[in-house]
Amino acid sequence: MIKPIRVMIADDHSMVREGIKQLLELEGDIVVTVEASSGKQCIELLDVNKVDVLLLDINMPNMNGLQVLQYIRENKISMKVLILTIHNEVEYLMRAIEIGVDGYVLKDSDSIVLKKAINSVNRGETFIQPELTPMLKEKMAEKNSMGSSIDDSLTKREIEVLKLLAEGLFNKEIAYMLAISEKTVKNHVSNIFKKINVSDRTQAAVYAIKNNLVDIL
Repeated sequence: MIKPIRVMIADDHSMVREGIKQLLELEGDIVVTVEASSGKQCIELLDVNKVDVLLLDINMPNMNGLQVLQYIRENKISMKVLILTIHNEVEYLMRAIEIGVDGYVLKDSDSIVLKKAINSVNRGETFIQPELTPMLKEKMAEKNSMGSSIDDSLTKREIEVLKLLAEGLFNKEIAYMLAISEKTVKNHVSNIFKKINVSDRTQAAVYAIKNNLVDIL
């Protein structure tokens, strides 16, 4: 039997939390195990509750969602973070990506989109709401034209590995795709981390997204 995805909802509106909980738990493949009404409470609950995916609002008292995300990444807390917000401004999305968010969905989305996002980030993929993608690509292209570009010290093979890593593939799967050994992939990943100055696969995936190496659909 497949275990349901354990989700925590952090939102300062109790009716919003209750509505989301009811929608997510309809089919039994997702279960909301924890709820928080502020950023501070969210962090306190994370210390004592094991969850797979955190649904995180941006506008919250006592630490906003971006500050909570920053805390989670800085303290290397192992979980996927999906921001669920009313903010469709690309600046919020860009900042969330820079910090290391796994997904970004708007509150006016259909429940099907939200469930797809939860399942995607739980598998290790990045999910950005499709409607936001054109704005994000335009903003990133603008940023790249101002001097942000892919590190030219990466070899062609390392770029291939980075692309597959950013798509959520494990070393064994990357090895199969590129017809090389798993040990070779591991060496490539280690070299990539050093060259682009990141410490984990999520940060490497964000780097790949920011440099237009992968499609974020």
